[in-house]
Amino acid sequence: MTDRRILYVAAFLRALATGMLGVLIGIYLATLGLPAGRIGVIVGLGLAGGAAATAAAMFLGDRVGRKRFLIALALLGILGTIGFLALADPWAIAAAAFIGMLNGMGRDRGAALALEQAVLPATANDRERTRVMAWYNVLQDAGHALGSLCAGIPVLLRAAFHVPTLESLKLAIAVYAVIMAVTALLYLRLSPAVETPARAARVTLSPESRDVLIRISALFSLDSLGGGFLTTALLSFFFFKRFGVGEGTIGLLFFGARTLNAFSHLGAAWLAGRIGLVRTMVFTHIPSSLLLVTVPFAPNFAIAAVLFLLREGLVEMDVPTRQSYVLAVVKPEERTVASTVTALVRLGAWAIAPSFAGLFMQGSSIAAPLWIGAGMKITYDLLLWRAFRSRHAPEEIAERA
Repeated sequence: MTDRRILYVAAFLRALATGMLGVLIGIYLATLGLPAGRIGVIVGLGLAGGAAATAAAMFLGDRVGRKRFLIALALLGILGTIGFLALADPWAIAAAAFIGMLNGMGRDRGAALALEQAVLPATANDRERTRVMAWYNVLQDAGHALGSLCAGIPVLLRAAFHVPTLESLKLAIAVYAVIMAVTALLYLRLSPAVETPARAARVTLSPESRDVLIRISALFSLDSLGGGFLTTALLSFFFFKRFGVGEGTIGLLFFGARTLNAFSHLGAAWLAGRIGLVRTMVFTHIPSSLLLVTVPFAPNFAIAAVLFLLREGLVEMDVPTRQSYVLAVVKPEERTVASTVTALVRLGAWAIAPSFAGLFMQGSSIAAPLWIGAGMKITYDLLLWRAFRSRHAPEEIAERA
């Protein structure tokens, strides 16, 4: 099995686990009797753990070795999940979520993804790069979609074996740890080719790359702050409270959402080849945010679900194009730094927002995070267009020549 295929399979499995966890974590914590504000804090600390791991990957990933670091991340995920399920005190649960980097976003955006993205461009030329990243994201969102379906496991356990509600949720979440163990075994098969040459292990960014990363990271932080108000855990909690639907129905909704996300990545690669990476990022993202604003006004769950699914068909088209763009505008030896810096910025912003989102849901309106998140994302799109519409990827420059 080639390194690219190993990374593809590992990304799919990790996304499967994350997609399931994103739906269940908020419902599990609510079943424990925790209020929305405390749930938001725990979700935020899980994301903060992912941000801390990504920061470590930025400084140590190439020095320790990408393969070793990926295995260590999987083992921490196992340890954190065990603590999350075994502990009863809310702050102990929060600490376990941090250690395990438990991701309530429902989308895999952690340190492992950043390292995998740094490796993948070396397996393709410039013209193939966006397609390789698109398929990587297709497999991820296929995993997210199936993971959302797996969120129905507690329902099946209760119906078939009469397992109590809390225990059924714990058993389903335990599957996350099992999947992390499988990814660790896969990483053991990676070849030495995934590592950075020794001369590049202490790479410093060129002034041009540093300028690009500073500007684009500042914009990504705004987008991710908005995304932190829209974690799968909190959206699941919104549908759970607003429309009274259970985890099985919510799991089906997110299965549909992630399926649309997956197909949209291929559409994004096709569209980017015709109108450019930055245009694809902006012109698909703004309509998705406008659709999100309408969801809380839906009179029933069916209409809300349709509006939400329409949104999901567009919202992820900026992901492979964004990844491809960032990795295209820096030098090959700078890709680990670029990938981890942008991932760290996004995770850091995601980690901050859920606590505030939970408080807004508890003290203001359960729909407040949707409106705030959408507004931030639209602002990000307009600023991104203004800053980068004239800066093109190498393949786009070649086509214009």
